[in-house]
Amino acid sequence: MLRADEPVQARILLPTTSAPASAQLPDNPLVLQRADPFIHRDDSTGCYHFTATVPDFSALEIRSSCQLNDLKLATPVTVWQKKANGPMSANIWAPELHRIDNRWYLYFAAGDIAKPFSIRMYVLSNGHADPKQGSWREEGQLVTHLDSFALDATIFSHNGKRYLMWAQQDAAQSYNSALWLAEMSSPTEIKPPVVKLSEPTLDWEVQGYKVNEGPAVLVRHGRVLVTYSASATDERYAMGLLWADANADLRQTHSWHKLPQPVFASNASLNRFGPGHNSFVLAEDGKTDLMLYHSRDYKELRGTPLTDPNRHARIRPLYYDAQGFPLFFPEKGD
Repeated sequence: MLRADEPVQARILLPTTSAPASAQLPDNPLVLQRADPFIHRDDSTGCYHFTATVPDFSALEIRSSCQLNDLKLATPVTVWQKKANGPMSANIWAPELHRIDNRWYLYFAAGDIAKPFSIRMYVLSNGHADPKQGSWREEGQLVTHLDSFALDATIFSHNGKRYLMWAQQDAAQSYNSALWLAEMSSPTEIKPPVVKLSEPTLDWEVQGYKVNEGPAVLVRHGRVLVTYSASATDERYAMGLLWADANADLRQTHSWHKLPQPVFASNASLNRFGPGHNSFVLAEDGKTDLMLYHSRDYKELRGTPLTDPNRHARIRPLYYDAQGFPLFFPEKGD
């Protein structure tokens, strides 16, 4: 597990940067009032399925389009609604849609209406070819090594193994959430060991709340790259970067490195405030890496971070430096 007082592998930015391949990029915002955005790209058709947190935290929805720019026009289909009481009855957050062994899986976080912030991770599955159709079956809670506040599950496969990465609180520690990793024995279960990858110790990670959350994984240029979000979900929210060598044992803490400074943050000159909880997807050319994220276009909240609905889904291309690390600039009005 990486701590602020441990040595961090140096990252030297070189002047030569690799621009993304030529691709027609969509207009921003990509989708209004949708936080924690995630897109699944169908490699066989090139079409996209979009899901995100809805403003009232009441349901899971999916919209689809074969062009990214049309997602804002696509009709959202509600595929599941929160329960009246008990588990999965409040704060339906941060869904991710994955296709595993010819079956769809929706991973999301939810609380109990009697205890709204007793957040845990849950899974739905659907055997229909179109995730907006068919029947979504409740697979139950995605159980981890701790019975505590847990959210932001993401799934990725690497070197023949499938992994879960997520954010969770450890009651024995002072932080709100840290990042954890485990190999999966099935799409709904993990197996030991569980590894703590990062906890919030850096100054920029502990503004308002001590948070590491919202991991997103991209394997490029011989590395497993992980972006994550930190601090309170107002204008102080920002993104950091972890990485491991692609041939390393990802379940070993010493395999991971952490950049000490945020890689993407608020920029008042661009009217970008609190960017975070990102994910990655390929552009329509099948080559260009795009980063999907949410942000507000003003600083002063209209209510609280949870009641202000104006976190909009946005998208931008990724660049890479001469060492193959992602760059989150040039800064433009996105």
